[in-house]
Amino acid sequence: MAQTPSKACCNTPPVVSKGYQEKGKWTQVDNLKTYVTGPDDATAGIFVVYDIFGFFPQTLQGADILSGQHHSEQTRKFKIFMPDLFEGKPADISWYPPDTDEKGKKLGEFFSGQAEPSKNVARIDKCMKELKDSNPNIRNWGVLGYCWGGKIVNLVSKQGTIFSVAANAHPAMVDPGDAPAITIPILSIPSKGEDKDAVEKWQKGLKVKNDVQWFDDQIHGFLAARGDLEQESVKTAYEKGYSLLSNWFSENLGSQSKL
Repeated sequence: MAQTPSKACCNTPPVVSKGYQEKGKWTQVDNLKTYVTGPDDATAGIFVVYDIFGFFPQTLQGADILSGQHHSEQTRKFKIFMPDLFEGKPADISWYPPDTDEKGKKLGEFFSGQAEPSKNVARIDKCMKELKDSNPNIRNWGVLGYCWGGKIVNLVSKQGTIFSVAANAHPAMVDPGDAPAITIPILSIPSKGEDKDAVEKWQKGLKVKNDVQWFDDQIHGFLAARGDLEQESVKTAYEKGYSLLSNWFSENLGSQSKL
């Protein structure tokens, strides 16, 4: 289980277990449907890369929590942007876990298409160019990725990145070879679904400020689409995970400027 968040950690608002109604709005970024939440006067932004299942209530609620606008005790408030990189065609959550040949085949086909991580790096660059132009008040940008998005975070956090701070939650496709090229502070929140050896080697390869907080009693995806918030243990872990994320971005986003 992850360590208890520090006293400096931001508190999160009460988590809604079922029937969550998002508090943000929907817009277009680079012609992609995009969820936006957070105060208009925020000077820091976070670009969120969802998991392969797309927009889910758990992920939208997480974005609202991270924005900080709905909880007075959070010291920093962020504008959050989560684009629909799959353009309305995410993976079906019933395919996971891939415990049958049919599920495995469908997931394999999905990952060989638009979900191939490297194909999304250029698209994110385009989105960020538009976001920078349309949000001149945002001086610093962070990036967060769930599962599949965690791999993309590794790929976009290299030399020349627009982002100042990164984080991933239950990252998929962890490759220790990605670590030495990462140039910005990064937090990782792995679950019991990740390869412990790969994550440990990845962390050892980092040359930047970093933190790894294990939630090894939680399934892969507990902070996003696969989190069953009606289970008290999952809900508690979800709250702690978002508290860690909020604290990480509050402490680090703004420590360096990419403008």
